[in-house]
Parts: sequence; C-alpha cells; structure tokens
Amino acid sequence: MKGSIGVPWPDTDSVVLSMETGEPLPPGEVGEIAVKGPQVMKGYWNRPEETEQTLKDGWLLTGDLGYMDEEGYFYIVDRKKDMIIAGGFNIYPREIEEVLYEHPAIQEVVAAGIPDPYRGETVKVYIVLKEGAQATEEELNEYCRKHLAAYKVPRLFEFRKELPKTAVGKILRRALVDEEKAKRQEDEQKRA
Repeated sequence: MKGSIGVPWPDTDSVVLSMETGEPLPPGEVGEIAVKGPQVMKGYWNRPEETEQTLKDGWLLTGDLGYMDEEGYFYIVDRKKDMIIAGGFNIYPREIEEVLYEHPAIQEVVAAGIPDPYRGETVKVYIVLKEGAQATEEELNEYCRKHLAAYKVPRLFEFRKELPKTAVGKILRRALVDEEKAKRQEDEQKRA
C-alpha cells in the first residue's frame, strides 16, 4: 500500500497501542507501534530503567506513532518524542512540514514544540528558503491556515540560512529545541 511501511515479518506480532491506556487500538486510530517476536531485544545492557520503559509485557515500544489499516498494513505518522502537545492537542510535526514543503519558496523546514507557559508547547517552524526565493512570515502563516487545522498552524516562524544536521544530512530537531530552551533561560537570567 502506498505510504505504508508494510505488514509485519513472519513470526512477528505488531499492534498499535493507546498512549493513554496502553491498550490495543482498532484500525485507523493513531497510537504507538509495538512489536513482539524472536528478533526483538531482551533489553538494554546495564540500563534497567530504559529497558522497563521500552519493553512492556513482551512488547517492544518502538517510539513510532502510527496506525494500522483494515488490511493489516502499518503507517508511521511521526516519532513519539517529536509530538507536540499544545493546549491539549496532539500535533505531529511531520504533517506541518509536509504542508510547508509544498510551498514553492521553501527548501527545508522543521517543526518543533517549544515551551509555552500557557499552552504547554507551541509550534515553531525553522525555515530555509530556496536560493533567490522570498517568503514572509505573514505569507506562510496564511498558507498554513489554508492547509492545516487552526490549532496546528505554527505560532512562530524563524528563517535561517541552514539547519543543524547529522553527518548523513538528517535535520536535528532536538538541537533546535535545546537551543530555544537555552535562549529562554538566558533571557530569564537577564531579567532576574
């Protein structure tokens, strides 16, 4: 199926679990993908706390958020650790990024949840424009409002010349979040 990661390997069980209750979810509902089978690890070496968080009743919690369709095919929506919780809503950064990548001026974009005293987190996007292209925060805000539910529209836009990446070119979302937190702590210290 297009967009699917496929069906489980033979001798492998897969399920989508509710993030609230840990119970299996019906097809089409988003939760954490878990797997069980002979190839699944027994635990982390000398790290019992992490093992306890990752292995539950023989299931390996993958950290991937996704769903299973009626035919048993699995789809990944985002990573659990990247999910933004703003005002009680679960927001998947990938969805915002996919919308913004459709904008003709955008070369690279990453969405992240940054601390917000009122909403818990708020959506901020970091953008690299294509060479010679132009776009304003107002234009991108309007674009997002046409393609996303209101609660998913980024509240903050930051334009950059480049985004931090790993050696293989993966954008380091965590580095941007950590940078944002450090900036806010610095601002608080200056005000104190």
